Amino acid sequence: MQIRVRLGAMMFLEYFIWGAWYVTVGTWLASSLHFTGQQIGLAAGTTAVGAMIAPFFVGLIADKLFATQRVLAGLHLLGGILLFLASQQIVFSAIYPLLLLYCLCFMPTLALTNSLAFRQMSDPKLEFGPIRVLGTAGWITAGLLVGTLRLEATSRPLQLAAALSILMALYCLTLPDTPPLAREGRFSLSSIFPREAIALLRERSMAVFAIASFLICIPLQFYYAFTNLFLNESGVHNAAGKMTGGQMSELFCMLLIPWFFRRLGVKYMLVAGMSAWVLRYLLFAFGNADSKVWMFWLGILLHGICYDFFFVTGQIYIDRKASAALRAAAQGLITFITYGAGMFVGSWLSGAIVERYTTTSATGATVHSWPSIWIVAASASAAVLVLFLVTFTDKENAPVTAAESAGATPIEAPL
Repeated sequence: MQIRVRLGAMMFLEYFIWGAWYVTVGTWLASSLHFTGQQIGLAAGTTAVGAMIAPFFVGLIADKLFATQRVLAGLHLLGGILLFLASQQIVFSAIYPLLLLYCLCFMPTLALTNSLAFRQMSDPKLEFGPIRVLGTAGWITAGLLVGTLRLEATSRPLQLAAALSILMALYCLTLPDTPPLAREGRFSLSSIFPREAIALLRERSMAVFAIASFLICIPLQFYYAFTNLFLNESGVHNAAGKMTGGQMSELFCMLLIPWFFRRLGVKYMLVAGMSAWVLRYLLFAFGNADSKVWMFWLGILLHGICYDFFFVTGQIYIDRKASAALRAAAQGLITFITYGAGMFVGSWLSGAIVERYTTTSATGATVHSWPSIWIVAASASAAVLVLFLVTFTDKENAPVTAAESAGATPIEAPL
């Protein structure tokens, strides 16, 4: 129990740090520093670059050279310093490289905290869920705090995350020793993504799934990068706090996955997840902060279906398709494709679209045509949905048992 409490605190701090700054960074950059949509998109996309680098960093440093808790401490300490320095800047040319360096430090810690937790458990299938859920609680707490204190348009969330990152560095040094397990052998690309894992993509259903996962992550970045700014400009009070409703619905929908799996199977669970993204963007496009504010709330609460039904279902699907020896590598490959490459392209494209629908009023104020922006995001999501619906077939698309779905490990990010 003592170990579980310590690991739970680690998860809480890990995701509190991320939730404290990432949700509102676009609002700060737009409202206070008057950055362009393209610049905001690129800033939000720094996490995607970190996600692409993370597997290589973890495979080389944590798996072969140093104890996991020490690597975590070093990354969080350096990250806290970089994030604080970023909060002091006012020009894009200074903020972007600091945020990029910070994400190169932070994103590997998502996998490292999971790895450390697994190593300290006797039965991860039973123990990991209750511990990992405290990470989502940390994200929710950060959003409620930032929103309640009205810090969204300031650099304070970055400073709060920086302070917690340094605290996390000190805390990591108190965690159980978790030495590397693979000191022998040379590091190579094949040790991160084995040829056998890449060969899974030769199967048609896996190839379609991987392509659809990459494509759907492009319009997804509209939500992650710009929703907080959109809600604030629409007149929603405490937008960051209200956005935590998405994480609350995520926890609820996680409980429903076994029930839906038995009735829908993999394909239509994935279709439901992509359909929810289309509906969410349409609700944002046609809602308002007055009589149609319910559309905003429904769009936020759809996050559980958007996230769980696609990403968690996808993880379970990969777990079924890959052999036991290749499951970790296959999951890492899909994470690279989605949270890395897909989100990176999405950060650039979403920024370009937002910039395309940005004008300057007679008073010099920046005005965004949010309905047009969300219609573009909805259309892109719908195109991927149709493509997936007509091309994806899975010969093993039998309903999943409750035991299978309950034993799946949730994907890392509570976005």
